[in-house]
Amino acid sequence: MTETYFEFGTPADRWDRAQLFFEAKEYTTAVRILNGLVEEAPEHQGARLLLARAYYHSAQLGRAERELRTLLAADPVESYATLLLGRTLERQGRNDEARPYLRMAAAMSGDFAELGPSAAAR
Repeated sequence: MTETYFEFGTPADRWDRAQLFFEAKEYTTAVRILNGLVEEAPEHQGARLLLARAYYHSAQLGRAERELRTLLAADPVESYATLLLGRTLERQGRNDEARPYLRMAAAMSGDFAELGPSAAAR
């Protein structure tokens, strides 16, 4: 079995490469690299979050949702994953499901304006 560019190198090399592709907006290539990293080290929350973001930006919303729910099951107070899950659900037209996640993300960030006028008074 030969290694391709995407699988070549140490996990740290591949992590750096995935970040470069993500920053270059080459989301599907980043996904290809990150899938291997997450498979190797499922506990690597940073890789899983970047994978979810790459899925989101490449309109693979079901896959983004799956990764985000996995992240939140392991770390329920991961505020960016909470926000992104809300946005992912919203982008799928699932506004009622999205609302609690978006409100939670707003509360976590201290953005009480997002919560409505009564929340600021509490």
